[in-house]
Amino acid sequence: MDTSKGMAVVTDCATEIEGSDAMQYNVSSIVVPSSCKDFKITLKHTGTMPVTAMGHDVVVTKQSDLQAVDADGMAAGAASGYVKADDPRVIAHTSLIGGGETTSVSFPVSKIQSGGPYVFFCSFPGHAALMKGTISVQ
Repeated sequence: MDTSKGMAVVTDCATEIEGSDAMQYNVSSIVVPSSCKDFKITLKHTGTMPVTAMGHDVVVTKQSDLQAVDADGMAAGAASGYVKADDPRVIAHTSLIGGGETTSVSFPVSKIQSGGPYVFFCSFPGHAALMKGTISVQ
């Protein structure tokens, strides 16, 4: 996993990360404080391309489930935001957004405290190869 982009800035059990038209997040890891009960991830799409061409989201899952969740999401298609409905392997996910848009999701920190490692990735077809990172509790 490429950690060269650095860690997300976390304030008050929340973080904002960015996705761009260059098909990249601006961070490669998120460290959630163990004191947090719930955690909020906000995704800001800094690009200009529409959701149909360069849509981004954030999906949180176990690292071992990433490929299967991504494949099932592609099979689920655009209408479902490339995330299989009610997939028990998906801990949290935002909606799919296009350039200039913002979305967020909150989830219980207890869901990523054991049984990891955990990752976040973009489920838009082909994006997970570059748009992924680690998420952990410390």
